[in-house]
Amino acid sequence: MTDQAHGVWAEAAREHERYLWGLCYRMTGVAADADELVQETFARALTSPPRRQEDLRPWLTRVAVNLSRDALRRRRREAYVGPWLPSPLETGEEEEVAPSAEARLPGGGSTEGRYELLESVSYAFLLALEALTPKQRAVLLLRDVFDSTVREVADALDMSEVHVKVVHHRARAAMAAYNGARCLPTKELQERTRVALESFLGALVTRDVAAAEALLADDVRALSDGGGEVRAAQVPLVGPRQVMQFLTRLMVLRGPPLSVELQGLNGLPALAMTFAPDKDPMHATRGVFRVELGADGRIAHIHAVLTTRKLAGVRIPPPA
Repeated sequence: MTDQAHGVWAEAAREHERYLWGLCYRMTGVAADADELVQETFARALTSPPRRQEDLRPWLTRVAVNLSRDALRRRRREAYVGPWLPSPLETGEEEEVAPSAEARLPGGGSTEGRYELLESVSYAFLLALEALTPKQRAVLLLRDVFDSTVREVADALDMSEVHVKVVHHRARAAMAAYNGARCLPTKELQERTRVALESFLGALVTRDVAAAEALLADDVRALSDGGGEVRAAQVPLVGPRQVMQFLTRLMVLRGPPLSVELQGLNGLPALAMTFAPDKDPMHATRGVFRVELGADGRIAHIHAVLTTRKLAGVRIPPPA
């Protein structure tokens, strides 16, 4: 390929970068993986481009999805130390928005898309996707998030249209529990989450156990993703008593965070934190702390993301 042709293809591919990154992030749940997958997709576009440039977007989709499916299979084959959580993604304080034309494949899509773009990067949605096979995940995302037609999905995944419909039906069935408890990231939910998050942290810092417990649902679950890199709970913590015993012990051991910044991550407010360095290199010095509310308004889920790779795309505040 000549330098001129190389430049033309590079510029054309970059037009689709945002779309491809969003697809790869939703496929893998990890922003750093999405970065690498998009670069690999572009590399293949430059070395073995499609015959016609107008076919570039569906061709890029096919390559990106196949690479993402391979990455997802590799992750699931490897032993992960402790609970796995998606990597935080900065989304600001935006309310639910409809998919933009930029996010869709050519052809106009269909009217069957059911998940909005902001909802589809929420932790609840990304964790629900973990129940799907890589093929089901790809079909569901292309059909129900990016609003692609059955024909577009069939072409992208090298499947028959009948097979796409069967896989799509099974993927939707596997998402039934999520669909029954959908909680869209509206401004009202964002505000209630912010209040609960700040109140809970305040109670932890002042060691007001009673106040902190009162904010927790009876079946609250806490997950800590340390990935074997830093110390974290190796199993889910369930119930207010178990959760508070762990967090209060951690607060005594490490002390309060040196700096805290409220950020909009994955559609909801979350706290980016910095902790004092410790003699033990396995103690995290950076992390993201987030909560999700249950139907009764109390905290039903607590997530702590501590691994360096998962935090690559988050602005961690410097020590105060």
